[in-house]
Amino acid sequence: MHNHDRRPSTCATSRPHRAASRPARGQALIETAIGIVLLLLLTFSIVDAAMLFYTYLTLENGVTEATRFAVTGQQTSDPANPTTALSREDSIKRVMRSSTPGLEIPDREFRFDDISQPGTPGAGNPNDVIQITVTHPYRLISPMVRPLVGNGGVINLRVSATMRNEPYPQ
Repeated sequence: MHNHDRRPSTCATSRPHRAASRPARGQALIETAIGIVLLLLLTFSIVDAAMLFYTYLTLENGVTEATRFAVTGQQTSDPANPTTALSREDSIKRVMRSSTPGLEIPDREFRFDDISQPGTPGAGNPNDVIQITVTHPYRLISPMVRPLVGNGGVINLRVSATMRNEPYPQ
């Protein structure tokens, strides 16, 4: 290629001049801080979701085991006095608690209903259809996620199981 311009080319091999664009002092620190906050929010959200899922599945397993125990009409012995049997409801609560490792379930979270006789609480009689319900509050661990959920970061998990009692002797 021939250059038709008769002037000597001094810029032909040099790069065009650009203004120096150096980051302002502390810019990397600010960007890192913002990035870390977002990364921590994401991490704690994932941990919260995993723990919520674990708690729900543990409650589901526990209420299923407790209902299976309840339909047989069995009663467990009192740990304080092994010669005395606990009531059916207390026996069911004990089975539920032993089937839910890592969770503390107080008595107020249990509900027993005899579906065969609507409005009747309790574990029912032989051949009655019973429902055991547990409502357990789960508090999120991440203070950054709590405001997004509302209710102070508490999610009420409700699990229940319904089965027919076997014809057991009373």
